[in-house]
Amino acid sequence: MELKLINEQGAQVASVQASDATFGREYNEALVHQVVTSYLANARTGTRAQKDRSQVSHSTRKPWRQKGTGRARAGMSSSPLWRGGGKVFPSTPDENFSHKINRKMYRASMRAILSELARQGRLAVVEDLKVEAPKTKLLAQKLKGMGFDKVMVVTDTMDENLYLSSRNLADVLVVEAQYADPYNLVRYPNVLLTKSAVKKFEELLA
Repeated sequence: MELKLINEQGAQVASVQASDATFGREYNEALVHQVVTSYLANARTGTRAQKDRSQVSHSTRKPWRQKGTGRARAGMSSSPLWRGGGKVFPSTPDENFSHKINRKMYRASMRAILSELARQGRLAVVEDLKVEAPKTKLLAQKLKGMGFDKVMVVTDTMDENLYLSSRNLADVLVVEAQYADPYNLVRYPNVLLTKSAVKKFEELLA
């Protein structure tokens, strides 16, 4: 599989030979959907809390006598049938939203995503990407010169200047190859890899 190698002006200057096992796989939409969904679910935390009938504020007094009123019998106002009563199955802060995904499935989905990005022309390779100083303006100008507005940059090792320069750019994400995730690879319209990141992906997803 050949990936396009671009220069700082965004023009293709050569091709980079990449492994077909990583960048030349068929796209499995069902698998990618499952892995992306599980990734988002595993990032959820239990932030909701509801009360059951023992936790709501209520009186233990019987609302009315058992028989003779013509109304349905009632024991406490905390009943889930009553307005202001407790929930039958309340949400709790320790609620578990996680989905289990096998390592084999995760790697297969990453290979499928990278391959589809390459086929669609949304993936490009650059020799290296560095900025002289940790300044947002320098990185913004460099990416704009390459023709990228919203882009995910994947490197082999994190350069401190590059990381600091990208933090204030809302549409730019810079990560190391080992921390690249399926959700952001799908979400960003363009993905820019360094040459060393290509090799790193081939090692990680072999």
